[in-house]
Amino acid sequence: MAETRQRGFARYLKPTASNLMLWLLCLMYLIYYMDRVNVSTAAPLVQRDLGLTHAELGIAFGAFALPYTIFQVIGGWLGDRFGPRLTLGVGGIIVCAATVLTGAVSGFLSLRLVRLLLGIGEGAAFPTATRAMSTWLPEADRGYAQGITHSFARIGNALTPVIVVGLIALVSWRGSFVVVGVASFVWVLLWVWFFRDDPRRHPGLSDAERSALPPPRRAPAALPPRERLRQWSRLALRILPVTAVDFCYGWTLWLFLSWIPSFFYGNFHVKLSQAAFLSTAVFVAGVVGDTAGGLISDRILARTGDLRRARCSVIAAGLFGAAVCLVPVVLVHQLAGVPLPLSLCFFFAELVVAPIWSVPMDIAPAHAGTASGMMNLGFGFAGMISPWFFGHMIDATGSWAYPFTASVGLLVLGSLMALRLRPDLPFAAERPLAVAA
Repeated sequence: MAETRQRGFARYLKPTASNLMLWLLCLMYLIYYMDRVNVSTAAPLVQRDLGLTHAELGIAFGAFALPYTIFQVIGGWLGDRFGPRLTLGVGGIIVCAATVLTGAVSGFLSLRLVRLLLGIGEGAAFPTATRAMSTWLPEADRGYAQGITHSFARIGNALTPVIVVGLIALVSWRGSFVVVGVASFVWVLLWVWFFRDDPRRHPGLSDAERSALPPPRRAPAALPPRERLRQWSRLALRILPVTAVDFCYGWTLWLFLSWIPSFFYGNFHVKLSQAAFLSTAVFVAGVVGDTAGGLISDRILARTGDLRRARCSVIAAGLFGAAVCLVPVVLVHQLAGVPLPLSLCFFFAELVVAPIWSVPMDIAPAHAGTASGMMNLGFGFAGMISPWFFGHMIDATGSWAYPFTASVGLLVLGSLMALRLRPDLPFAAERPLAVAA
């Protein structure tokens, strides 16, 4: 156990090449979530200056989800085809441009267009980052890597309101987007300078790191379009159960990201500052859950060598635990009884992230970008439906209990489906899919 903790914590603090690569990805996850949710903090000022209705503002914000979902698979394939260095570099430039241009919007159409552009840039990011991890990190560390990177995404989500409010006070809401966009561009420069698609070619990689790397993958020959489509279909069917579980998880995550501040503010009629404080406390619980899920999954794998137990048991326990903790939120009508179970719900839900993002790498390591993009389609579709459904149910019933109840049902369903996942059965293409040369 002590040895596992050493691997999980102290090892990743050493300034090795693989650690620096992982911390660069952590920084990307943090910055990209700031780019994604900063517009929500500036929304009142954006709406006032552009003269937008609430409906127009909601449509413009929702424009992010469609290209983000589409580019899960396209971006994952690009990461497999051209490598993470180029794919994340180009995607980062698109994210930077979209964020900076948000500071220059003049109305509904231009705001919607920059949100579409941001969805395109960010759509490829997480699947391609998964591809980079599958190449640079041994199997035993994949859970921790996914957990720590996604915990930085939650940190970005929690810090954004404070940072953006401070920037608005200094340089206006338009200037705040320019500052955050420039930070994205600095990350791109660091990534392109440091990263190598083949870690064995990195001059800073030590002999010990090189010996722990996964076996090198030979470049596959190009396939005829019909055969490539058939094998992609086989891979999609293989990943489909993971996509379904990811939908159930994503439904609850989008609920938290979209509605928790409004839940405290509108349901309990607290001050906006108190609602923000309570929401931040909930999101911090998610940071802990992200990291813990990866450590637990890797520890089970190290002890048992059983991929299915290491991934599926943590995913199922996380989803079921979140469902149980959400029940008091439905039944309790006093503010004092809500923050703790809501925080525990988010903690358990975030336990899912590291093992579920490790599953595509386990199933199809040679096509981790494509496979993880197929999986994250579930998250993208949930993002299109969950916020709208939640708001529609509140308008239709006047109660917050009914949409939360629907979320409990999906969490239980996801936990049952998670028990049937098979990360221990790798995808075997009849011939290799055409990816990077």
